[in-house]
Amino acid sequence: MSVWSELTGQDQAIAVFRGAASTAGIASSAQQMTHSWLITGPPGSGRSNLAYAFATALISGDPDGDEPTRIQVEARSHPDLHVLATEGVIIKRDDVREIVRRSHYSPSVGRHRVIIVEDADRMTEQTSNFLLKELEEPPERTVWILCAPSEADLIPTIRSRVRSVRLQVPSIADVAALLVRRDGVDPVLAERAAREAQSHIGMAHRLATSDEARSRRAETLRLALEVRSAATAVATAARFLEIAGDDAKAITELRDAEERAHALHSLGVAPGQAVPNALRPQLKALEDDQKRRATRSLRDGIDRILVDLASLYRDILLIQLGADVELVNRELLERLEHAAASASPARTLATLDAIQAARDRIDGNVQPALALEAMLVSAIRRPTTERGAA
Repeated sequence: MSVWSELTGQDQAIAVFRGAASTAGIASSAQQMTHSWLITGPPGSGRSNLAYAFATALISGDPDGDEPTRIQVEARSHPDLHVLATEGVIIKRDDVREIVRRSHYSPSVGRHRVIIVEDADRMTEQTSNFLLKELEEPPERTVWILCAPSEADLIPTIRSRVRSVRLQVPSIADVAALLVRRDGVDPVLAERAAREAQSHIGMAHRLATSDEARSRRAETLRLALEVRSAATAVATAARFLEIAGDDAKAITELRDAEERAHALHSLGVAPGQAVPNALRPQLKALEDDQKRRATRSLRDGIDRILVDLASLYRDILLIQLGADVELVNRELLERLEHAAASASPARTLATLDAIQAARDRIDGNVQPALALEAMLVSAIRRPTTERGAA
């Protein structure tokens, strides 16, 4: 099975990477492969999946990859693969220092040594400048692959030293087909999950395979449509934070427990045995990493709520304008039509602007509760029509 077979909606990008992998070992300068890459695309477009598939092809020396290498890359255990994926909000210079040192080693068993930097947009400017020389003159058999939402998220000097490949948003049909083929999801559920996730592959998978995720999303939209006053806006914001927290816990709790059990096993501590004082610093470092990941997961959960709300008010605006465009939340059509009749298109646009403002404020470290409350005040709808309002 080709390493590219489970990727969807990115045929052009796959062709670029497969072609590069097929010429990676050719010495001719006309066909010599770029050794610094940047993969950009919206969240859920499959940036990291494509990066790991490319890494598999490069390390194995086969444009379609081989099974042993694929298994090791998926487990992040291949000796020639190094991954920098922050569990926090930013990537600091100290995070990069060790991986830069490793990049100068020759490959141990594969054709190339591959360094993948997920969420490269989270690098500070100091970190970016530190990485600059490595991207400009990497060792001959080392390949850097950076992933970010857009080129604009990186400093100009980084952008000028990498080959950029832009991904497109996969279609709903492509994402649904992937869920059916890869995860065995019912086609009807797969289509709904892909549509409600707005083609975000990871989120579509969660919605298709988790009743709790679907329930949390449905409650989020229902609460937004029931905001009638400033008091309910404040209460709804508090509930949104609880929903985001529950969503973050569902993602992190199992992983945290598995990481702790693995760490204790690696340190030779039997289940139920007291941890020796000499080993406590290692566990403390693991717990600190998990706390940073929890903070980021909470932020990501809040952002997912805001994205879902944007789809809700986008649907309301389409109904108000009479646009012949498919709705994201068509199962709520009756409630959407009622909401569309309770406000003018201008009010709906103002709410969409407020949602984006809330995302920007939270990204700027404003307290999420305050940002959500301010956003929901703009979403107040009373059962009287305001269609003629300015």
